[in-house]
Amino acid sequence: MDAVIGQLKPLLEEGDMIIDGGNSLYTDTERRTQDLESTGLSYIGMGVSGGEEGALNGPSLMPGGTKVAYEEIEPIVTKIAAQVDDGPCVTFIGPGGAGHYVKMVHNGIEYGDMQLIAEAYDMLKNAIGLNHEQLHEVFAEWNTTDELDSFLIEITADIFKKIDDETGLPLVDLILDAAGQKGTGKWTVETALDLGIAIPTIVAAVNARIMSSIKAERVEAAKELSGPTGKYDGDTKEFINKVRDALYCSKICSYAQGMALIGKASKELFNSQVDLGECARIWKGGCIIRARFLGKIKHAFDENPGLPNLLLAPEFKQTILDRQDAWREVIITAAKLGIPVPAFSASLDYFDSYRRDRLPQNLTQAQRDYFGAHTFERTDKARGEFFHADWF
Repeated sequence: MDAVIGQLKPLLEEGDMIIDGGNSLYTDTERRTQDLESTGLSYIGMGVSGGEEGALNGPSLMPGGTKVAYEEIEPIVTKIAAQVDDGPCVTFIGPGGAGHYVKMVHNGIEYGDMQLIAEAYDMLKNAIGLNHEQLHEVFAEWNTTDELDSFLIEITADIFKKIDDETGLPLVDLILDAAGQKGTGKWTVETALDLGIAIPTIVAAVNARIMSSIKAERVEAAKELSGPTGKYDGDTKEFINKVRDALYCSKICSYAQGMALIGKASKELFNSQVDLGECARIWKGGCIIRARFLGKIKHAFDENPGLPNLLLAPEFKQTILDRQDAWREVIITAAKLGIPVPAFSASLDYFDSYRRDRLPQNLTQAQRDYFGAHTFERTDKARGEFFHADWF
């Protein structure tokens, strides 16, 4: 991108504008915005999501930069963007690299979504033995529901229909189980660690792709390391519904993590207030994570702009409270059968950690004080007062 800008600058005049519609790292966008604005040029870092279909029918656009620069292109981008029931899928995200930051988190959420769907597929195929035709039927049915109607569920259903011309076998079964990545998921994890925001579902999704990449090593390990065998012996239809519930509850947790990260970054990195409801709205069409339930997320933030976490929104809270037994049973079954479900498990751990008023990190802090005199606060004293014990 820097090389392209270097080629363009001699050809531009004051008032001209460069728009970066790629997946640039937001800190690079911040630097480029400052450099170019100081020379009289305008610069916009605009996240774009939608793939080939978005290019044809309208993508979701996430522009950041100066508000003045955005206002110049607003009439164009509002026509380019995907159109949904409440407007075009574009909004001014915020200053500097805010647009690319939100696109980066969008991609992190996408990693989480894809991993959760893969784990649901693994459970349906290997726990209860569904074939490709049955898998197509299940995912096609899920795509008609308020909870799971989405682009990724839709294409998953389509994938199970595809038969390889050469072998006559389902093509998905012939694809090597080694998923690639281009870095935006890793960036999301890195910035979350920097800001102190827990995003365990997205971390699990990135780790799962890394584990998938060591295919040859896993093949050799499979010859040496054994685990449980067998199938789920309960009611198949009932278990399919439980996997659906586990997938939806996990998905809510993944989006809760992504929204919490954007909320923290908007204040600490961009000194602005990114509208989380608008983020959800512009993802309703055009983009890879487009889904019907994004309307519920928009409603939650519209109803309570200061909402600290999606898990506390009335509808999502009740959804998880109603379905958590099924969610837990799916994870228990996975453990009994030796089927890895890292993102399902990370989502449940996030929920269980968030709902508890006391975690075991009091022991962690005691250990830190014991070996390093790092001090601790006490439950029977005011917050902000620190103590040290003579543990010896």
